[in-house]
Amino acid sequence: TRVKTLELEIDTRCWYSNSRTLEANLCTLFNHRPAYVSLVLAFLSICVCSGPKLKSCMLSSVPVLSWLPRYSLRDNAIGDLISGISVGIMHLPQGMAYALLAAVPPVFGLYSSFYPILIYFIFGSSKHISVGTYAVMSVMIGGVTERLAPDTNFMMYDNATNQSMVNVLARDTERVKVAAAVTFLSGLFQMLLGLVKFGFVVTYLSEPLVRGYTTGAAIHVIVSQLKYTFGISPKRHSGPFALIFTVIEVCYLVPETNIGTLVVSLVSIIGLVLVKELNTYLGKKLPVPIPVELLGGKYGVEVVGEIPSGLQPPVMPTASLFGQVIGDAFALSVVGYGIAISLGRIFALKYGYKVDSNQELIALGLSNTIGGVFQCFAISCSMSRTMVQESTGGKTQVASALSAMVILVIMLWIGALFEELPKAVLAAIIYVNLQGMMKQFMDIPTLWKSNKVDMLVWVATLILTVLFNPDIGLAASIAFSMLTVIFRTQLPKYSLLGQVPETDIYRPVENYNQVNEIPGVVIFRSSATLYFANAEMYQDALAEKSGIDITKLITQKKKAEAKRLRKEKKEARKAKKDAKKNAQEWVRRRSGTEEIIPVCNVLGECELDSSENEVEKGVATVEEGSKPDSTLPRAIILELSPVNFLDTVGVKTLRNVSRLYALISILLNLLTCSASLPRSFSPSISLYVLW
Repeated sequence: TRVKTLELEIDTRCWYSNSRTLEANLCTLFNHRPAYVSLVLAFLSICVCSGPKLKSCMLSSVPVLSWLPRYSLRDNAIGDLISGISVGIMHLPQGMAYALLAAVPPVFGLYSSFYPILIYFIFGSSKHISVGTYAVMSVMIGGVTERLAPDTNFMMYDNATNQSMVNVLARDTERVKVAAAVTFLSGLFQMLLGLVKFGFVVTYLSEPLVRGYTTGAAIHVIVSQLKYTFGISPKRHSGPFALIFTVIEVCYLVPETNIGTLVVSLVSIIGLVLVKELNTYLGKKLPVPIPVELLGGKYGVEVVGEIPSGLQPPVMPTASLFGQVIGDAFALSVVGYGIAISLGRIFALKYGYKVDSNQELIALGLSNTIGGVFQCFAISCSMSRTMVQESTGGKTQVASALSAMVILVIMLWIGALFEELPKAVLAAIIYVNLQGMMKQFMDIPTLWKSNKVDMLVWVATLILTVLFNPDIGLAASIAFSMLTVIFRTQLPKYSLLGQVPETDIYRPVENYNQVNEIPGVVIFRSSATLYFANAEMYQDALAEKSGIDITKLITQKKKAEAKRLRKEKKEARKAKKDAKKNAQEWVRRRSGTEEIIPVCNVLGECELDSSENEVEKGVATVEEGSKPDSTLPRAIILELSPVNFLDTVGVKTLRNVSRLYALISILLNLLTCSASLPRSFSPSISLYVLW
């Protein structure tokens, strides 16, 4: 209201002020409303506070306040209850399994399935996604924890066995500190990006890139779990090609496989796959999926170990570690947000509501920041849990809150029942949960048919992620994806447009047999914008498509002009010579019997006249210039609808094209120009908004 009053006051004062006063200048500014004036008004509107604005800000910042008071028990309660129990059952094995990926004790996976979910319940804007532990995020954190707290830093000498062994307790304590620090810092990055409205960063993560990246990360996850499947202890490798070195070492250690561990793994994988397929087949008949992932038993192999009851007190992360994990934290923040917002938008589109990308950044940031304080590791959205939450009737985030309550009950009372669960079973759970990601290889033939560039992005992202660590692979994949955009604008598709008979529709003549080109008119179109990188190719393509060799024609015209000038000079010299000859003849005749009267022009060149003998006048004749070639078009129309901006090189290119074609009497016209394009072209260029 105050902003509107300010505008009205300035407008009113403008009517009564002298043109030289400041108010008149303000009037001019506000009438024209330049960009910086709008910016000032926008800033003032932000600063001005009112009751409705405060309420709107509160509801958008804490979405639970907007939908929970209107929660319908009749419509949503049963579905959310069943969904919450189902997803809570999935959180238990997945949390412990993904804790192995993060290289921390399994109980911290349960913590990560509790605290962050409650935070997202309050601040998240998606109704259907299930946040919590996620394989890709866990393996990225595992790379950080094993790099900063390797086994070699915790070796101690055992007097009983006279051998060196790892101090597991000290190692796990340090790794938990590292995981909490990188999680806390990644949450801060996400909140900062959300506060500065940087949610559009996800636009750089295209769907082929995300799917290729998650598939490559799934391969990292599978390789990281081979040691639990075979019961071996390969060395940890880091840096580029670490996955290849790990696979080679696993192959060397295969003869040392623990048979009991391998049998448990195979039986678990087969059982999980069979029951998951049964769940899929009977999905509509079963109200709750069969919780087959809760396998357990004593197999004489490495097991989960102690799961302490209760919750951990909050502990501030170790600030001294921030400098060592800042790059990993930023990569985690981008990857986690990209996966969550992608799934969130899919379900929002399906059910007809909107997901706020900036609010999602803040919600995930708070979940990770507060989770880091409670010694959790970074979370994101899981596709498998989200599908279960949606398919079992979950309609709001109440289902997620109920799943967190299931985890709370497990941590407080029944967690000890899972202490004898073999780690090989957890590895099998990871393999089976990655089944959906591995099916993404079927994207390759689909993308080959629809868009080969997207297929190239998918394959390149997979290769870069497999060869390098997930964080470096992500950066390289984004760079490659942006390079494809540059190459596509540098190598656009050029075409000539023709008219569909009896319509106002124009289509490329090379793609449609029924379209007809307009006689004497060339309509040229590029599929990309015009800027410095493709300006020269634009000119060349125009000449090639129109069949006009502009250089040759201009050269021929210059040669013809030069020839005409030489002919004029030659005839002028001849006329002068004839005039001189006539003058000499006049002198000769004057000495004779006849009187010849000379006729002189203003240049003093005399001609002879006689009543009896007429002498031809020496007149220089000029040949009329050549007529325009009938085979050339009368006009060229540049269809500029794909051109959303022009740089200085693009403007110069259009001016140069106009000048060159004007030399051969062809008018250049611009069609469907964007309102943002500069209008400072040569006067010889006609601008058409509609054709």
